[in-house]
Amino acid sequence: MHTTFPSFAQVIAHLDARGFFHMELGLERMEQALARLFPVRPPLVCVQVLGTNGKGSTAAFLDSLARSHGLRTGLYTSPHFVSPTERIRLDGVPLPEAAWPALADEVYAACPELTYFEFLTVLALLAFARHGVELAILEAGLGGRHDATTACPADALCYAPIALDHAAILGPTLADIAADKAAAIRDSAPVVSAPQYPAARAALEAAAAAHAAPLSFVEPLPPAVPLGLAGPHQRVNAAVALATWRSLAPRFGHAALSASAAPTPAEADGLARAFIAGRLQSLPACASHPPLLLDGAHNPHGMQALVHHLRQLGRTPRCAVFSCLADKDWLPAARLLQKELGDIPLLVPQLHNERAADASAVAAACNAGRARPTARAVPDVTAALAAAGALRPAAADAPVVLCGSLYLLAEFFSLFPRYLTMPDTLSPEEPA
Repeated sequence: MHTTFPSFAQVIAHLDARGFFHMELGLERMEQALARLFPVRPPLVCVQVLGTNGKGSTAAFLDSLARSHGLRTGLYTSPHFVSPTERIRLDGVPLPEAAWPALADEVYAACPELTYFEFLTVLALLAFARHGVELAILEAGLGGRHDATTACPADALCYAPIALDHAAILGPTLADIAADKAAAIRDSAPVVSAPQYPAARAALEAAAAAHAAPLSFVEPLPPAVPLGLAGPHQRVNAAVALATWRSLAPRFGHAALSASAAPTPAEADGLARAFIAGRLQSLPACASHPPLLLDGAHNPHGMQALVHHLRQLGRTPRCAVFSCLADKDWLPAARLLQKELGDIPLLVPQLHNERAADASAVAAACNAGRARPTARAVPDVTAALAAAGALRPAAADAPVVLCGSLYLLAEFFSLFPRYLTMPDTLSPEEPA
């Protein structure tokens, strides 16, 4: 039997040839592939997770909640840090490389023209169907109207907070961006949302009303509920996941609980065990680096959450490492971080990425108008860690904040892949 992809490496080579950042709007290719591979819809429940900040965390909470109730889960997230296998997880474990070639052969045969993200989306669904997944959780890549995950039938939709991001593609205003994301509401499947800015709330309400979809907005979970992910903003993401789980629980033989009910033991376990790398992830010092706080904050909304968390910790950072992509509106987030840091150094490593902003230009922009420049460019992440480690702060446990882009974190995790997996012991959120 002829195989298009005899090995995992050849699957990755095909994906790379399609272009990591290449996009082609429209759902026609996805619809063709899904129609050929799934003439009958697989017997699994599917949740689509959308928004701007917190999609991955919300998906992680929902996955953990379902697994704590004994369900077989499939989790599809993006981007990855080191390997595409991170994007497709079965019961929390990345899909093994050995499983990829046969699945990729089927996906390619169904539609050879799929883009990078479309190909992975279809491959994930095929893997979930073949492995008996009961609940599939799909994180949208960008927007909603044309996102590949929107071609998949959804039994529920989750909306994390919507903010300004990808304005060049989705539109210049929050209303434009929210309208694109709200366009994923395509039938009467229930919608659960985080609290939203007025323009985003209005877009969701209009789309839900047009399709007679029940829409609910959650309140943050109380501080007494332990969470596996740190930061006050995670109380909103966890609340969205919990409300979504409760709306689906009867389909899996579990009791329907009201939104105000306290978490059951299984729900509490799921919330406390949720893990996703690179979201306010604290790492102790070791021989290779000082104490670290990793976060993907790259826009003002995300940076405000990071700053809030720093204030709650009550520890002054020894420095921050910030880098970003050139096509992002990164300066407002950088200014927020600088304001919080004061005279604390800001190191800007050069990312090895075709979309990376020039580190010297970022440092110069951050220093503009300041009486005392604090930002300086460094060659790469390794140089940034070395420079940070050479600093001697007043407190030995003062962390280095590493933030600004998930692609910055990807370069860090390529050096320290062990931090991509959940630690053996739980590290719940510090009390709010």
